[in-house]
Parts: sequence; structure tokens; C-alpha cells
Amino acid sequence: MTGPVVVDISSAYRWRLHRNFLVYVLLLFGLVGAMAWAEQWGLSRNLIGPIFLFSTVMIYALIGISGRTSDEDEYYVAGRRIPAMYNGMATAADWMSAASFISLAGALYLQGFSGSGQQPGGLAYVMGWTGGFCLVALLIAPHLNAMKLYTLPDYFDQRYGGQWPRLIAAVASVLCSFTYVVAQIYGIGLIASRLTGVQFEIGILLGLGGVLLCSFLGGMRAITWTQVAQYIMLLLAFLIPVSWLAYKQLGSPVAPLVYGIQLSRIAEIENKLMEDPGEIAVRQEFARRAKMYATRLQNVEVSLIELRQELEESIRLLKSQGADFASIAQVRRTLLAVPRDSFEARDLWTRAMHENLERSRPLGGMPAHAQSFLGSPDGDVADARLFNESRLNFMALVFCLMVGTAGLPHLLTRFYTLPSVAETRTSVAWSLFFIALLYLSVPALAVLVKFEVMNNLVGRSFEELPSWMAQWSRLDAGLLSFSDVNGDGILQLGELKLGADMIMLATPELGGMPFVVSGLVAAGGLAAALSTADGLLLTISNALVRDMAPQDGLRPRSAEGRVILSKFALLAVAMLAAVVAAFKPAEILALVSASFSLAAAAFFPGMVLGMFWLRVHRTAVVIGMLAGLGVTLYYLFVNTPSFRHFWGLDPYTGLWFGIQPLSAGVFGVPVGFMAIVLSTWLIPSKNQTPF
Repeated sequence: MTGPVVVDISSAYRWRLHRNFLVYVLLLFGLVGAMAWAEQWGLSRNLIGPIFLFSTVMIYALIGISGRTSDEDEYYVAGRRIPAMYNGMATAADWMSAASFISLAGALYLQGFSGSGQQPGGLAYVMGWTGGFCLVALLIAPHLNAMKLYTLPDYFDQRYGGQWPRLIAAVASVLCSFTYVVAQIYGIGLIASRLTGVQFEIGILLGLGGVLLCSFLGGMRAITWTQVAQYIMLLLAFLIPVSWLAYKQLGSPVAPLVYGIQLSRIAEIENKLMEDPGEIAVRQEFARRAKMYATRLQNVEVSLIELRQELEESIRLLKSQGADFASIAQVRRTLLAVPRDSFEARDLWTRAMHENLERSRPLGGMPAHAQSFLGSPDGDVADARLFNESRLNFMALVFCLMVGTAGLPHLLTRFYTLPSVAETRTSVAWSLFFIALLYLSVPALAVLVKFEVMNNLVGRSFEELPSWMAQWSRLDAGLLSFSDVNGDGILQLGELKLGADMIMLATPELGGMPFVVSGLVAAGGLAAALSTADGLLLTISNALVRDMAPQDGLRPRSAEGRVILSKFALLAVAMLAAVVAAFKPAEILALVSASFSLAAAAFFPGMVLGMFWLRVHRTAVVIGMLAGLGVTLYYLFVNTPSFRHFWGLDPYTGLWFGIQPLSAGVFGVPVGFMAIVLSTWLIPSKNQTPF
């Protein structure tokens, strides 16, 4: 009699979930339809954005509040009763962060398939992240689910015992998750400021309120269901503009199947632009500026004095000629922007020289979109070296993203929420399906946007440029900047600089879509950032409270006390991440890539060897985790611009085999494996140190 009752309860529970999900989808479509109707009847664009922002955040907040709990199982692992399909949606939302939604199409737009200069190529992200889920399905998720744990450091505690494996895993969880969450909050601030028109820092606080409402009260239980809702939002927000562009350009809304036609057209346009006189003039001007900065760097102290004297003389000359106030003020601003000392000048002029050298290349420094790798294996020494470094960076990034995916604490925690190992495997398959719906469209969007820019934007006079370009430029010049470099009054491709973080968000305006689509895209980007930030903040707070606190003494004895302490730790970490994000430390994609390298080096060797090699003991895994994480951190740190600036080092040297620092895990992971294997062989289990 007990068996049928369980089946009936399970069926009723699933039916209730399906009903709530259907109600939400209908509500979402109703919101989009209402906004479209209101725009047709004259609702101001200044109101559409905030309405989208606040209405979607309030929906997530209501779901989060309804999922509030103080039960330990519910707070940490959602009671281990999430069905596979919904956990797949939540995992996909947790996975498709601001990097996937906001920056990935921009990376493919700027870097093409091969990469450009300091970047390994946008296609590496699609391949690496998708391949990583195969590793999770085959190696990691089923084993973790069978162990019925709460956090990833729990695995190291249960498998190896002792305080140090758990503590190192907890510190690494905080480190890589905090780097990741800063990127999400940066994206939240970017979107909120664009939707509402407030300052970037205020936008961060507005979005942070949504994060806390979703995660603070209900933990994993509330986060799971808000992530399901956020997945539907971000999927619609991505597929609608890419389908719109595909239908506009090619007559078919199925972008992944038809965008290849535009690749050949883009290649033709690229060949024309390389020979265009206006583009050549722009490249020559950037080359002249690069040469000017190189000349200044030969004697920085003298160049600073001469520059100040030249600008002061220009101001005196303008005053004597009775020039207008605006002209004089412009020169004064230039004088105020002159570096204060030779140390600052050397760093500023070095970066300016390299940036101008990059933009002096054809196509504004971008590679040909369909090019396999930069350089040529059959060219001269420089071309052959560039080809090898480009190929090596591409493969290194794919490796780090794959292995990092299999070690990300906030992602692996999702597989603790399922009732069985069989459901876990099914959930990974659902995750891949839901992720593929978006990832198959990302390369298509990059190609369609590039065709739109090259065919409809480049070649227009500056007076005819759309107003949205000036709006984005005022928001952040790093996202979009344009100027008439060669003075012909026509926008050349080399005169337009786009940031990876704005390509997706500006797609509706670029494609001439109704503003309601812009609001939908921004709301989708916000959903992507919120969903990932929720999971990351929970992972960090759990690591601080459950895994880093002493097993006795300071840590609360009751489960309810630990949950309450986790909530306040989550609040503190969220505020700290918001402060860091306000300084805009790097592009979203760069921050996220660094966190993958950290996760790969810290967790993957010890986790995989621990699952499949019984001889591995506590001392070996401690040595391996410290060695792998130490090498990765060292490589990331010594190649940061601030470190090299402080020590007066060239920011473009110091790389090992030419591999960029965002792929630092390619060195840390092998070191971790070797350290664990050698320590296991050389240090007998009975003689291991008391870690």
C-alpha cells in the first residue's frame, strides 16, 4: 500500500510543477504582448525599460519569497526532489551567465572563429563549455549525486578526510566563485543602467536587490525555481532578435540553418574594405599615432615636458586669435589628461601604442571572420609563430573551459538536488539540450550582426548615424566609440570600436526592431546574470559557513542556525562583490574565463583521481591542490596589467609559450595531476602527514 501512495504523491507534485510552469510562461508572453501593444499606442521608451526591469525582477522575487525555508535539506539542496527536466532548465540558466548571454556573441563578432591578437577566438567558448558538460555527465555528476552531499568541499572531506582537503576546497570555491560573481554583478549594473538610465553604480544596487530577493530567503529551493523562470526569459530574449535578423536578411527565422550564406557575403565585404581608400587612410592615421607614442616612450620625462609646453602654447595661441571657448576648453581638457608622472605616462602610452597598432591593421584589427587561425604555417617566421600561438591559445582555452566546467562548485551543486543517479544522468542530457538551443544561435547572431554593421552602418555619414550609438557611447566609451579619424565625414569600419559586452544588448537597435525587443533582450541578460549570481552567492556563503568554519566551537550546532548564518554570509558577500564590480575590473568574458582556470586547477585533478584511484590519499591531494592552484594563481597574477605596471614590466611579455593568462589552468591542471600521482607513489598512506 505504501508504494502506490508514493507514486500518487510524485504524480501530484509533478502535475503541480507543470501547471505553475505553464502559468508563468503565459504570464511572460502576456507581459511581452502588453509592452508591444503599449509601445504601438505611444508608451515612452523611457518607461518600457524600467517596466521590463521591475516586473521581471518582481516575478523572480515572488518565486524566491514563496520558496523561503529554514530547513537544511531544502536550503542547501532543494530537498533532493527536483525533476530532471526542471533541473536541466535551472542548470542551463545557472550556466548561461552574463558571459554567455551578453559577451559570447560579442567575442565571436570581434574575434571571429580564429581569434585576434590577445584573444584565442570566440568559437573556443562554445566548444569548451559544451564539451565540459560531457565530462560532467560521464565522470562527475553521477558519482557526486550518489554520495548525497551538500557542497563540493563535502566531497573532499568525505573522500580524503581531515581538515585541510576540505579547507583548501572551500577557499578555492570562494576564490573562483567570487571572480565569477563579480562578472555577473558587473553585467547586472550594465543592463540596469541601460534600461533605467541611472548611473552604473546605482544600476548595480538595483540589480543586487533582485539577486538577494531570489536567493536570501529560500536558498537552493528558491534559486532552482527562479532559475527555471529565468531560463525561459533569457531563451526568448536571445531567440527573438536572432530570428528577426535572420528573417530580415535571409527570409528564414531559423538562424542556425541559414546564417552560413552570410559568411560568404561578409568575406566579400571584408575584401573590399581592405582595399578601400577611406579605410587605408584610417589605418595610416592609427599607425601614425602608434609611431608618435613609440617616439614619446623613447624618453618619457622629456616627452612629458614637451607635451605640456606644446599644449600650453596652443592655449595661448588660441586666446590670442580670439578662438571660441569650446576650442580652448577642449585643449585644456587634453592638458589636464596628461599623465602626472613618467611612471603613469609610460603605462598609458604603452597601452595606447599597442591599441593604435592593433587598430592600424585591416578591418579595425579584427581577423577575417571565417579564418581558421591567425598567421600562416607557410609564411615567414613571424606568420608561422602567430599561427602556432593562435592555434595553441585556442586549444588551451577549450581545455580550460572543458575541465573548468567539470570543477565549478556552483554548477556541480545542482546535481545534489536530484533524487537519484538515473535522474542525474537525465538531467545532464536536458541541460545539454537547453544550452544547445541558445549556443547553436550564438555564432549565427555574431555573423548576422557583423553583416548588419558592415552593410548598413559602415559607409554612412556621421550626421546620419542612429541616435542609439551616441547613447551607448555616453554610457561607456569602452562599449562603443566612433570618431572621424580621416576627416571625410563617412564612418569607416576602422573608426568604429565596439565592446564585446554591448553587441547582444544593442542588436535590436542595430536591426531596427521595436524598442520592446530591446527591453526584452535587456531583461534576458538580466535574467542570465541574476540566475548565475544566485547560485554563486549561495556557493560562497555555504563554503564560508559550512566548510571553512571550525567543526565545533564557532559554527552553530543546529541546522537552522547554520542556515541563518549562511543567509547573512550571502548578504555580506553580495555587497562586497557589488563594490568590486563598481570598479569595472575587466570585461565579463575575461573574468569568467579566469574563474574556470581556477576551478579546473583546484578541483579537477583531486576529484577525478579520487573517484577512480583508491590509492590516492589525503597528503597527495593536499599537495596536488596547492600546487595546481598555486601555479594558476601565479600565472594569472604576474600577467595582470596592474602587476606589470607596478613593476614597470612590458604588459605584452612574460607569457609562457605565448598562452594568454585567462588559460592559466592549462599549466595548473597538469601540475596538479603530476603532484598527486607522484605524492601517492612516493608517500605511503600510513606515513602521510596529519593534514
